[in-house]
Amino acid sequence: MRTEAINADALYVLGDLFDFWIGDDDKSEFANQIRAEFKRLTDSGVPCFFTKGNRDFLVGKRFAKQTGVELLGDETVIDLYGRKAVVLHGDTLCTEDTQYLAFRAKVNQPWLQWVFNRLPMSVKTPIVRKVQTDARDNKKSKSLMIMDVTQSEVERVMLDHQVDLMIHGHTHRPDMHTFSLNDQPMTRIVLGDWYEQGSILCFDANNYSLQARPFSSEPC
Repeated sequence: MRTEAINADALYVLGDLFDFWIGDDDKSEFANQIRAEFKRLTDSGVPCFFTKGNRDFLVGKRFAKQTGVELLGDETVIDLYGRKAVVLHGDTLCTEDTQYLAFRAKVNQPWLQWVFNRLPMSVKTPIVRKVQTDARDNKKSKSLMIMDVTQSEVERVMLDHQVDLMIHGHTHRPDMHTFSLNDQPMTRIVLGDWYEQGSILCFDANNYSLQARPFSSEPC
């Protein structure tokens, strides 16, 4: 944020920046620091875009106003120096994981989020902890194939948006996949997680690269 993104034309965050975003009313020191870093960047003139993931689907308009970021929809076509690309979190591509998709549809209902966002933090916190525990337990019983993207859905989304480049996260399997669709070369770039290192896609007018970033041991 302070050394590289400050010099970028734009910054895109494709979801799951947080282990879980409990709500825009979170006033913890950690949440305030995150908001402050985004605000510092957007105030410098760098536009920031945020696609909500399955762990931060409660990021809302208040967060956007406080930070200056622009919230994107589930699938967004962007222009990368003359090349069209569709960016998304990636969870909707995992069509084999029907249990998760049912959960996703439930928690993204506007009325349910409206109710949850008006609960006091003392009530929301144990609810979130229960959801996180259940999610971890469910993952243990699922195969890696079920939790990965479905190729036919990848192709459908790319055809729908008429792009040859897709960028997403969610699966925690950083890689660059190439395949052919209707005799046209296609590329799908997957960002990695941020548990033990950073994972970023650097894209400029001449080239792009998927890079891992070691965490600094120095305090911010």
